[in-house]
Formats: sequence, structure tokens, C-alpha cells
Amino acid sequence: CPLFAVDLRGRGDSDKPEGPYGMVQHARDVAAAMRAMGLGPSIVIGHSMGAFVATALAAREPALVAGLVLIEGGYLLAMTSEAAPQKALDAPLALRITQLRETYPSREAYRGFWQSQPHFPPEDWGPWVEAFLDYEIAGEAPRLKPKASETAVRADVASAFQVEEIVAHLRAIRVPVLMLRAESGFAPGTPPLFPEAIMEQFRTYVPGMEEETIAETTHYTIVLGNRGATRIADLVDSFARRGTDTCRVP
Repeated sequence: CPLFAVDLRGRGDSDKPEGPYGMVQHARDVAAAMRAMGLGPSIVIGHSMGAFVATALAAREPALVAGLVLIEGGYLLAMTSEAAPQKALDAPLALRITQLRETYPSREAYRGFWQSQPHFPPEDWGPWVEAFLDYEIAGEAPRLKPKASETAVRADVASAFQVEEIVAHLRAIRVPVLMLRAESGFAPGTPPLFPEAIMEQFRTYVPGMEEETIAETTHYTIVLGNRGATRIADLVDSFARRGTDTCRVP
């Protein structure tokens, strides 16, 4: 099956305007890209923030979506105390903003920055992680910089806390949903981002969704480590063939 991946505005090689950003705007952009490529109803996969974009797309452009695979995202923030999830994301966001403002003398140095963090344990470090990190930066040595826009990152994090909008998107979904979560949070051994208390709420908005927790993975290695990515590939293939009439994956 063909596989299409898009750089959202403010990320990768896409344009980096001053705005607008947010999940709804990204969903509009993905819909425009799908129509430009002549895609019909497709399996839409989103990891982390991408899962929020995927649910917005399914709610607002249902004719384009045949099924959703949500990986570590899509519903995280509607907890009893709205301050709790915000506090949980403060440190990772601060690290990301600091990293976006830095320059790096080489791609090796950029990889070294991330290798020094606890997010990627040695057993999960490999060519997929390095390829992802190499793509994240641009420019000429010795002043390489991450491609992502700080303005975009800040605006999108704020958008992810629009709880009423997120819940409305979830309630509007009318296609099969597969939810995949990591065993740990941002680093091995840390509490998961999707504990059972969160999942109980999630299920009330998306009844009947399929679920799986992938052992020995983190928020990052679930898609970039060999163990997580291999399992996800098998699950997506099975999900596409079993639950829908198409296996296009934008």
C-alpha cells in the first residue's frame, strides 16, 4: 500500500508562517494535501500531536478518513485538574524550546544532544532514530538548526489544551479507531502518558476503539525504536485489511 507522510506547517520542509497554527489548521492542511494527491478515504495515522490532528481531520473531513490509528495522542489533557497535564508537559516543552534555539556544528553533534537525553535508551538507538534526527535539522555546518518553528510549537501546545474542541472531535468520529500506547512516558521507567485513568475517559468518547500497549517502549521509541515500529507496522497492516476498504495511509 502507498504511504504518504506530510510535514505540517511550521515543521520539516513546509512553510513556517507566523500563523495560524493549531490542530484544526493542520487538519485543513492535511485535507488540502490529500485532495491535491487525489486521495480518497484513507487510514490516517498520527503520533503524539499528530493524533490530535488526525481526530480533527476525521471530525471535520469525514469523507477523507476510513480509519484512525492514534499513537500516544488524541486525548491526553481532559483530566480532573487541567493543571496536572500542563505541569507534566512543562519540562519536555522547555527542553524542546531550548533545543530549537541552539545551533549545532554537525549532524553528529545534534544526534549527540539527543543521545545524552534519557528518551532513547541504547537498545533503541539505531538507524531509524538517526534518520529522523538528521531530517530534523537544516542549514550549513557549523550552524545547523532544527527546522521546526518555535512559534508553531508554542501555538500547537496551546491548541492541545482546548479540551472542549478535542472532545467534540472525538465524539464526531464514525470510523474504526486503533489506539496504541507506550508502556513508559518520555523516558524508560517513567509513568505512561496514557494511564488507565486517562483511558477510561478516552473510551467514553470513542467507544469500541481497539487498543494495545506496546511493552518496553516510550513515547518516542514506540515509533522510532525497532521493537515499537515493527509492532506498529504489523498492527496497521492488520487494521487496514480487516476494518476498511482501503489501505492508503497519508
